[in-house]
Amino acid sequence: MKKMHTVFTYISSCKIWLISMICVDVLFLFFAWVAYPGDLLKLAGLMLFVILSAFIIPLTLIIRKHKQENIAFQSFLLEPDETNEYLLSEFVSPSLRPYVHELGQCLREKQAEIEARNIQVTDYEYYIENWVHEIKKPLSLMTLLLDNRKDEISPRVHTRMLYARDHIKQDVEQILYFSRLGAVHKDYYWEPLSINNICKEAVTDNSTLLDEAGFQIEYSDEDYFVVSDQKGLMFILGQIISNSVKYSDEKTTPLLRFEVKENTDTQKIILSINDNGLGIPPSDLPFIFDKGFTGDTGSYLSRSTGMGLYLVQKMADDLNIRVHVQSHNLGYDKGTAFSLIFPKISDYREG
Repeated sequence: MKKMHTVFTYISSCKIWLISMICVDVLFLFFAWVAYPGDLLKLAGLMLFVILSAFIIPLTLIIRKHKQENIAFQSFLLEPDETNEYLLSEFVSPSLRPYVHELGQCLREKQAEIEARNIQVTDYEYYIENWVHEIKKPLSLMTLLLDNRKDEISPRVHTRMLYARDHIKQDVEQILYFSRLGAVHKDYYWEPLSINNICKEAVTDNSTLLDEAGFQIEYSDEDYFVVSDQKGLMFILGQIISNSVKYSDEKTTPLLRFEVKENTDTQKIILSINDNGLGIPPSDLPFIFDKGFTGDTGSYLSRSTGMGLYLVQKMADDLNIRVHVQSHNLGYDKGTAFSLIFPKISDYREG
């Protein structure tokens, strides 16, 4: 089909030449009919042979040359070195060769810039990942001191130090996951996970933040298993919990509820994380997963960097989890509800 399209394209480009040949041949047939009416059929057959030869042979040569031009051009685009530039110049008219040379120089300069940028990005990613691993050492030392020297520190200071440590750990995890977003190979380990167990583990990891803010935690009686990556899912839950802590309402007792259910119609497992915090303005909802979006002054997101939910969305996409957000502004249900929607791979249940 592609070959036929190419042939018709060339025929269309040569239509003036073709029409001129047909007109000349019609005129020749008229003169042959007038001069030699008895040999008209023989002359018409000879003329048809000449027409086909004069058209098909040049068309075949043109198509063959075009293929060679296309190969030379593609090679030049992939590797615009001087050799490929010379090969391409052989197929263009002498008047266009200076432009091919100028294009080659420009492409080579841009290619050198891209290679230099790639080296810088690779070095930066390597530095960031190493920095993250190095910063975990003083954090581990800090945890060790807080555990072993707890009696030497006042309870309030000890709690505040744990609170600060957990905030630093979350920021470090954000940096690490952000640096890995563009990685080609990602070390995900897929396994069946109990949603309630993962939620409880995430709450334990963020217990200092939740205790400092005075949160009450509730879990649903239902539990389902999903196939996912534990580290990635823990990161998503940690960021959602962190947002609930940041935007809790000081006028009410903070509440965080984890509820899991199955939608039998769509064959999905849905984990809802609800809080009774400040909520999200309707004008901000469409943009909360955009990188760097922090909302209007005084809004739900105004005190954030705008990276947490962006990373949550990126990680959810990698893990094939759909994230849905609702915000409630009236009555007891004031706050924010995050829903993580998992595909139901198999019916994993406890027991």
